[in-house]
Amino acid sequence: MKPLTLNPTPFRIRMAAHVMHRGGVIAYPTEAVYGLGCDPRSEAAVQHLLELKQRPVSKGLILIAADFSQLRRYVAEPSPEQQSKLEQSWPGPVTWLIPARPETPRWLRGDHHTLAVRVTAHPVAAALCRMFGGPVVSTSANLAGHPPARNPLAVRRYFHHQLGCIVHGKVGPNRNPTEIRNLADGNLVRPA
Repeated sequence: MKPLTLNPTPFRIRMAAHVMHRGGVIAYPTEAVYGLGCDPRSEAAVQHLLELKQRPVSKGLILIAADFSQLRRYVAEPSPEQQSKLEQSWPGPVTWLIPARPETPRWLRGDHHTLAVRVTAHPVAAALCRMFGGPVVSTSANLAGHPPARNPLAVRRYFHHQLGCIVHGKVGPNRNPTEIRNLADGNLVRPA
């Protein structure tokens, strides 16, 4: 019998991208934990994700991307100094709060004027963003207030058959979800 692999096939990543294009919610590995993801342009998909997680829309969500160009339609253009800060930390496990563009929907930014974004260093998450053709919502795969899932089995325990796809893969080496910093002043909002 062939052993179970934790390296996703290109087919599985294509399948996950297809599920998101059709409005579904998926789970995938990130730098520290499994994330729940969906198409950030779909209010219905984001609402479904928030219901699954039992998370209020007011808190806002994180978008991950394969590169900064995928995030430009959602956030204000950073100054050259701010761009330098971003480039020093990305790709990597640092999430930045950047002023949201006026047209960025509330279902992504919550009650904030900023949007949390990250260019991921995780190869599976980055491949997923490239295959999807844009950024992906990223929030830890757990019910609000519970420990985040770190493997596909834990994802299944939380969400049973409520997800359109689980992309199997190893989470990164970080023990905690990514740190969050405010780009305006560099202040640490959430430690890693």
